[in-house]
Amino acid sequence: MTQRTSTTPSVQIGLFGIGLDAYWPQFPGLKDRLEGYLSHVARRLDQPGVGVVNLGMIDTPEKAMQAGHDFRRADVDLIFLYVSTYALSATVLPVVRRAKVPVVILNLSPAAAIDYAAFNGRKDRAVMTGEWLGFCQACPVPEIANVFSRCRIPFHQITGILEHDPAVWTEVDQWLAAARAACVMEHNRLGVMGHYYGGMLDIYTDITRQCAYFGGHIEMLEVDELSARRQAITDTQVHNRIAHFREVFDVQADCPQAELAEAARTSAALDQLVEAHAIGSLAYYHMGTGNPANELSIRSIILAGSLLTARGIPVAGEMEIKNVQAMKIMDSLGAGGSFTEYYGVDFNDDVVLMGHDGPGHIAIGQGKTRVRPLGVYHGKVGHGLSVEMSVRHGPVTLLSVVETGGGTVELLYAHGESVPGPILEIGNTNSRYRFSIGARDFMTNWNSHGPAHHCAVGVGHVGQVIEKLSHLLNMKCHKVC
Repeated sequence: MTQRTSTTPSVQIGLFGIGLDAYWPQFPGLKDRLEGYLSHVARRLDQPGVGVVNLGMIDTPEKAMQAGHDFRRADVDLIFLYVSTYALSATVLPVVRRAKVPVVILNLSPAAAIDYAAFNGRKDRAVMTGEWLGFCQACPVPEIANVFSRCRIPFHQITGILEHDPAVWTEVDQWLAAARAACVMEHNRLGVMGHYYGGMLDIYTDITRQCAYFGGHIEMLEVDELSARRQAITDTQVHNRIAHFREVFDVQADCPQAELAEAARTSAALDQLVEAHAIGSLAYYHMGTGNPANELSIRSIILAGSLLTARGIPVAGEMEIKNVQAMKIMDSLGAGGSFTEYYGVDFNDDVVLMGHDGPGHIAIGQGKTRVRPLGVYHGKVGHGLSVEMSVRHGPVTLLSVVETGGGTVELLYAHGESVPGPILEIGNTNSRYRFSIGARDFMTNWNSHGPAHHCAVGVGHVGQVIEKLSHLLNMKCHKVC
């Protein structure tokens, strides 16, 4: 089989400023000044993983027509419109309408206020008018908003000061992060291996609809291929992978060497499988009943999946396609994204216990993840090694990809905190989460949106970025807390 290389291109951000060509001969130096402001915005947008397509100052309808074609040819994912001064809406609409991507209006003043004394002390009223036009960013925004609304073009606004305004650039960074996440999802190759866990009706999904909302490609994989690759793994590869396990995990003393070897063999084979198919995320489940090789492949997969998840290739058991999408989103935001579900409630401490068997996101664990032997997996065939970890203490975000009865796909999130305290030491991921609205109201409100019983958990509060991502993907988004 020909190996493929999975690469996600840089997100392409379009940028243009607007002005009125009639001003330039009337007010010498004004255009240069405004273009300097636009250059400042361009420099601020220039970040790793971001390509900036800066078309400069658009000040006539003719230039606007050309800009729309240029953005479309450049395949931009998101446009920032910097409102330099008053400009005709006819210099804006052709750009955005032709490009057909979301637009963020930057209504940013060059300073917190005009120096009124210096301004009014000038003797030349033409010079004064030119100075005022340098601060006139807010003037055309209602006109632009009116035209966008009447043309049914969604738009978003950021209002503030060009420099030394952290709120402005925090929001810009959130839009860039959301655009990067949308780009990751658009180019992701999601592997599906095995079959659904029988009877879990909530996790079944329409994979065509998943592609419609998120983009990407879904690659059907065979457990048989994983088993075949296991047989070709050498003893040296097994030895090296066991050594890696001992570096990365806290391998408990009661873990049998034979089980470590089986897990190492599967880990090396799964890495090959992922590389061969350029997989960016993986949902799997398989019983393997009647086929000992396949049963062994799946029962020994937990450490392999945990390593991949920590490398940015999230792995979800129970064939939870919707949830591995949520995990991939969280990972693309730098938050991690570990597979989890309700484990219980501690009403004394007002916390919800959440975790799951199978792979965990060891890169967001509280300390080193323990590897424990299990004589039996609950609800699954076989036995073997499993991981036990808690998500790093501090702020967390829960995210669910929800498929509704109306056939839509929506995002659901909640902010909480991973807190210290006793967990269930049963060889699974397990954490204690506290929510601002309390455990009772959190569960009631979360459940009311009809999510599947799994969700993804990541570190940090990234809900504002998730909301922006939902706008870019044209999805509804619900916040619980």
